[in-house]
Amino acid sequence: MDEISACCALGGRPLDAAEAQAAATLFKALAQPARLQILSQLAAAGCSPMTVGELACVSGLSQPTVSHHLKTMADAGLLTRSKSGRVVTHEVRPEVFAELRRILDIGHADRRW
Repeated sequence: MDEISACCALGGRPLDAAEAQAAATLFKALAQPARLQILSQLAAAGCSPMTVGELACVSGLSQPTVSHHLKTMADAGLLTRSKSGRVVTHEVRPEVFAELRRILDIGHADRRW
C-alpha cells in the first residue's frame, strides 16, 4: 500500500446515512476551538465529571462561556450532566467519545496538523 493509500484507508466500512448525520451533529458541536479545548480537558481528566468552575479554571475561559459551550455539547449528546444538590457536573459520554475516535482514528500521539 503506498503512502497516500495508507493515509486515506478507512480501516472499516463507510458510514451509512444515519451514521453520517449523527457524526455531523457531533462535529458541528465541536466546530469551535473552545469546545474542543473543554472536551480535551474532560478527556485528560480520565473522563471524570468536572464542574463548570473546574473547567473554567483549567481552560482559562470564563464560567459563563464554559456553561454555554457545555450546554451545546450536552444538547448534541457528547456530555451528560448530573446535579447533586447545588453542584452540577459534566462528563464525557464514553460511548460517544469512543465513536468519535473510531470515526476519526484520533487516538494517535503523532498528530500533524
